[in-house]
Amino acid sequence: MKVTPLHQLEPTPDRGRHVAIGTFDGVHLGHRAVIEGSDTVLTFEPHPLAVIRPDALPKLLMPFGIKRDVIAGLGVDELVVIHFDREFQNRSAESFVEDVLIGQLGAAQVSIGENFRFGKGARGDAEFLSSRPEFETRVVPMVEVEGETVSSTQIRALVAAGDVARAARFLDAPFMLEGEVVPGDGRGKHLGMPTANLVPDPHYAVPGHGVYAAWAHGHPAAVNVGVRPTFDSGRGLLVEAYLLDFEGDLYGEILRIAFVERLRGERRFESVDALVEQMHRDADEARRIAAPSS
Repeated sequence: MKVTPLHQLEPTPDRGRHVAIGTFDGVHLGHRAVIEGSDTVLTFEPHPLAVIRPDALPKLLMPFGIKRDVIAGLGVDELVVIHFDREFQNRSAESFVEDVLIGQLGAAQVSIGENFRFGKGARGDAEFLSSRPEFETRVVPMVEVEGETVSSTQIRALVAAGDVARAARFLDAPFMLEGEVVPGDGRGKHLGMPTANLVPDPHYAVPGHGVYAAWAHGHPAAVNVGVRPTFDSGRGLLVEAYLLDFEGDLYGEILRIAFVERLRGERRFESVDALVEQMHRDADEARRIAAPSS
């Protein structure tokens, strides 16, 4: 999939693109319904709320790199990225349609979710797009799963509660986070279960404190999210991934973790031996859940 910033896109008014437009935080089932059948996805970076109302910006479900890769996996040919700033915020809906959708993208079809708004004052909506004769407008209704409307807000709450298995049903994929592997205090290695440690970016959603079955670096993993109460480390929130059947040094690398299921809550143990026993049980359970055929 080709990734192109909008300002670098050569105008192709006769291209005939099928364009899906949205912020697509999470690329959940509702977003996938909007993207289905499109060869081009048009999205915004940073999230528009980061510019319009930064105080109202929630923790996002995924950084751009993960969003890019998930969209690429949907068979899209091109991802066009609009740098959202104050200047773009003040662009009229008419200008967006005429200059971007028609002039630069040459859209033959435009696909949006039913609640999508755009342009200065959010004047652009499904009715506005549908009134344009230059392209076909495809308006996708909200998607429901298990009797609930799929939304980034709902998934964010599930992730915060640690219910990553249910979040995955609405995402149609495991919830993922990524970060640079940083040195820890070496306790995992000392205990015979070395971990790759990430300090979560505070701008993004993180599963609630607990231990999870996951995948990381191509291996099943037992992942602890929390503050390690047994040791009173005082280091703040940390994500510690014990990669099963892996030997090597990941320091300085960007590690992506895909969460499969919550195993238990984080808790304090009376002794290091009790902790180690539980860690081995966690590892066995993570292997069973994340890699059931192994």
